[in-house]
Parts: sequence; structure tokens; C-alpha cells
Amino acid sequence: MDFDISRFLEQWEYQPGQVVVRKFKAKDGKEKLQLRVDLGLLQMNAEGRPDGKRPMGHNSLFEFYQAQLYKYVGAHDGSDDGFELKPEDCAKLQLEALQYHHRYICLLQLEEYDGVIRDAERNLTVFDFVSKHAPEDLAWGLQQFRPQLLMVLTRARGTQALKAGDYSQAVLNVQDGIELIRTFYRECSSSEAAEQSGEVHYLEDWLEDIRAKRPLSRREKLERALADAVQAENYEKAAKVRDELRNLKPTE
Repeated sequence: MDFDISRFLEQWEYQPGQVVVRKFKAKDGKEKLQLRVDLGLLQMNAEGRPDGKRPMGHNSLFEFYQAQLYKYVGAHDGSDDGFELKPEDCAKLQLEALQYHHRYICLLQLEEYDGVIRDAERNLTVFDFVSKHAPEDLAWGLQQFRPQLLMVLTRARGTQALKAGDYSQAVLNVQDGIELIRTFYRECSSSEAAEQSGEVHYLEDWLEDIRAKRPLSRREKLERALADAVQAENYEKAAKVRDELRNLKPTE
């Protein structure tokens, strides 16, 4: 067996600072993703657990620990009090979350936003699970990545809305993402940290760009034309535009 992958790497150059990714169908018929890194490549399944494994017969380690929780609750009169993840459990869940992180970064580059949202929301659920059932110092190992994860999720949701031509929804998605990140920093650090967040700054700049590029409604166009006519002291035109505004339907 030839273990040398040099010929593959020579045909696919690594580009520093860029996410270089491709998608293909393997011999088993499953879609795979490959991420080019400086010393080689990462390959993962496009669906399911990225490495294709089934820990303890479950689709993921997270599902295994969820099953453990359900058993515990069933044996303790419906209460999860006392259920606690061990340090090694948290470490395993963090490593698994990293697999999904690599995949949603690849999917973001490929503009497959449904997959990005699926994997990002999955990781957020894992973060919440660990935060609830592990000591704070252990949970922080995952929580520290929440702002970055929320930014990626916001980008996917916002871009989906833009591609559908729904600028209003895109604005709402980005505003919600900014507020979630700020809330995280306020609760875990300070308001000052929230305002210094690189994720917040990125999303605020994007929000401004979305608003600037948003097509004007019929009413907004007329309102702008009216203001221009009044400023130019073209009162005849201003009167006509004003009449058009009065005749518009409330939804226009």
C-alpha cells in the first residue's frame, strides 16, 4: 500500500490565510469534504459525524452523553440533579465539536448554508449541555468559542436571507447575532469586552453594508424624491410626488 500523498498535495496548493476546500463523492457513494492545510489535508463526511465513527453505537459522543443523561433522569425521579460530566467527558466533547467546527467552516466556504446552520446549531447545543452539566472551569473550554460560533451562524443565516432577497430578515438576523454575542460577553466578562469584540465589529460593519445596499421600497424612493424636489425648490415636482405618496398602499 502506498501511504505517500505527496502527489495529491502537489496538485492542490495550500494558500495561507484562505479556506481551501473541495467536495466530492467517494467510492462508497458518500459525499466527502477535504480541507487543505499547510502540512496536508483533512477529510470528513459531509453529513453525520465528520469522521464517520459511531461512538458506543451512537451517531455522536454528544448523543451518547445525552442518552446517559436520560437514563440518569429516569433513575432519579425525573431530576438531573447530580448528573455531572467528568473532565475527560468534556475533553472528548470538545474534540468532537472541533470536528464539526472544521466542517461548518468548509461548508461556509462552499456556500452550503443549510449545513453550516445545522452544524453550528448542533455545537451550540453541545455548549449548553456542557455548561449545564460540568463545572464552570471545564465548561469554559467550550464556551470561549461561543462568540466565534455565533458569528459564523449569523453569517450563514444572514447570507441565506440576502440570497432570497429578504434584506429585512437579513438585518434582523445580524442584529440578533450581535446581541447574542454582546450578551455572552456581558454575562461572562464585561460590557467593555462586548464592545471590543472582533466578532461584534465584523457583524456591525456587515450590517451597515447590508443597509447601504438594501433596495429602496416604492415609498422610500418617493420620499427621497420629495426631499430632493423640496431642496431644489421644485415645488411643482414636489406636489406631484406628494400626491403619489398619498395614493400608495400602506404595504408599498
